[in-house]
Amino acid sequence: MNITANDLATKQCKPCEGNMPPLSPAEITVLMQQLEGWEFFEKVIRKDYHFKNYYQTIAFVNTVAWISHREDHHPDMMVGYNKCSVEYTTHAISGLSENDFICAAKIDTLFQI
Repeated sequence: MNITANDLATKQCKPCEGNMPPLSPAEITVLMQQLEGWEFFEKVIRKDYHFKNYYQTIAFVNTVAWISHREDHHPDMMVGYNKCSVEYTTHAISGLSENDFICAAKIDTLFQI
Protein backbone atom coordinates (compact mmCIF):
# COMPACT_ATOMS: atom_id res chain seq x y z
CA MET A 1 0.00 0.00 0.00
CA ASN A 2 1.72 3.15 -1.23
CA ILE A 3 -0.76 5.94 -0.56
CA THR A 4 0.01 9.63 0.00
CA ALA A 5 -2.08 12.19 1.88
CA ASN A 6 -2.93 13.79 -1.46
CA ASP A 7 -4.15 10.40 -2.76
CA LEU A 8 -6.35 10.01 0.31
CA ALA A 9 -7.79 13.50 -0.10
CA THR A 10 -8.88 12.78 -3.68
CA LYS A 11 -10.73 9.58 -2.77
CA GLN A 12 -14.42 9.37 -1.85
CA CYS A 13 -15.75 7.58 1.20
CA LYS A 14 -17.52 4.30 0.58
CA PRO A 15 -20.70 3.38 2.44
CA CYS A 16 -19.98 1.21 5.47
CA GLU A 17 -22.80 -0.85 6.88
CA GLY A 18 -20.64 -2.95 9.20
CA ASN A 19 -20.05 -5.66 6.61
CA MET A 20 -16.27 -5.24 6.62
CA PRO A 21 -13.55 -5.67 9.22
CA PRO A 22 -11.78 -2.67 10.76
CA LEU A 23 -8.31 -1.87 9.44
CA SER A 24 -5.48 -3.99 10.79
CA PRO A 25 -2.73 -2.43 12.93
CA ALA A 26 -0.36 -2.67 9.94
CA GLU A 27 -2.82 -0.86 7.65
CA ILE A 28 -3.37 1.83 10.28
CA THR A 29 0.39 2.34 10.64
CA VAL A 30 0.79 2.87 6.87
CA LEU A 31 -2.14 5.30 6.68
CA MET A 32 -1.05 7.24 9.79
CA GLN A 33 2.24 7.98 8.04
CA GLN A 34 0.27 9.91 5.42
CA LEU A 35 -1.32 12.27 7.95
CA GLU A 36 0.52 15.06 9.73
CA GLY A 37 -0.27 15.77 13.36
CA TRP A 38 -2.95 13.12 13.78
CA GLU A 39 -2.75 10.74 16.74
CA PHE A 40 -4.01 7.17 16.97
CA PHE A 41 -5.82 5.98 20.11
CA GLU A 42 -7.02 2.36 19.89
CA LYS A 43 -10.09 2.85 17.61
CA VAL A 44 -9.86 6.60 16.96
CA ILE A 45 -7.67 9.08 15.09
CA ARG A 46 -7.58 12.60 16.53
CA LYS A 47 -6.14 16.03 15.80
CA ASP A 48 -6.35 19.42 17.52
CA TYR A 49 -6.59 22.52 15.37
CA HIS A 50 -5.82 25.98 16.80
CA PHE A 51 -7.15 29.32 15.56
CA LYS A 52 -6.78 33.04 16.29
CA ASN A 53 -10.38 33.56 17.38
CA TYR A 54 -13.85 32.10 17.69
CA TYR A 55 -14.92 33.21 14.21
CA GLN A 56 -12.08 31.24 12.56
CA THR A 57 -12.85 28.23 14.75
CA ILE A 58 -16.51 28.22 13.73
CA ALA A 59 -15.64 28.75 10.06
CA PHE A 60 -13.46 25.63 10.32
CA VAL A 61 -16.25 23.68 12.05
CA ASN A 62 -18.70 24.65 9.30
CA THR A 63 -16.24 23.58 6.61
CA VAL A 64 -15.70 20.22 8.32
CA ALA A 65 -19.49 19.84 8.51
CA TRP A 66 -19.73 20.44 4.75
CA ILE A 67 -16.98 17.88 4.02
CA SER A 68 -18.66 15.40 6.37
CA HIS A 69 -22.01 15.87 4.67
CA ARG A 70 -20.51 15.34 1.20
CA GLU A 71 -18.64 12.21 2.31
CA ASP A 72 -21.46 10.96 4.57
CA HIS A 73 -18.87 10.27 7.24
CA HIS A 74 -19.01 12.40 10.37
CA PRO A 75 -16.44 13.11 13.08
CA ASP A 76 -16.88 13.90 16.73
CA MET A 77 -15.74 17.47 17.39
CA MET A 78 -15.05 19.38 20.58
CA VAL A 79 -15.18 23.12 19.98
CA GLY A 80 -13.71 25.89 22.12
CA TYR A 81 -13.00 29.58 21.62
CA ASN A 82 -9.85 29.07 19.51
CA LYS A 83 -9.52 25.29 19.28
CA CYS A 84 -11.32 22.37 17.68
CA SER A 85 -10.52 18.72 18.32
CA VAL A 86 -11.58 16.34 15.55
CA GLU A 87 -11.95 12.60 16.08
CA TYR A 88 -12.76 9.96 13.48
CA THR A 89 -13.79 6.36 13.94
CA THR A 90 -16.18 4.13 12.01
CA HIS A 91 -18.88 3.20 14.50
CA ALA A 92 -20.46 0.57 12.23
CA ILE A 93 -17.32 -1.59 12.49
CA SER A 94 -16.11 -0.49 15.96
CA GLY A 95 -12.76 0.57 14.56
CA LEU A 96 -11.04 2.48 11.83
CA SER A 97 -11.80 2.31 8.12
CA GLU A 98 -10.18 4.01 5.16
CA ASN A 99 -13.05 6.53 5.33
CA ASP A 100 -11.60 7.95 8.55
CA PHE A 101 -8.27 8.61 6.86
CA ILE A 102 -9.88 10.02 3.70
CA CYS A 103 -11.81 12.59 5.73
CA ALA A 104 -8.78 13.46 7.87
CA ALA A 105 -6.74 14.10 4.72
CA LYS A 106 -9.52 16.23 3.22
CA ILE A 107 -9.60 18.40 6.34
CA ASP A 108 -5.83 18.83 6.27
CA THR A 109 -6.00 20.08 2.67
CA LEU A 110 -7.84 23.14 4.01
CA PHE A 111 -4.48 24.34 5.35
CA GLN A 112 -2.43 23.77 2.19
CA ILE A 113 -2.55 27.32 0.89
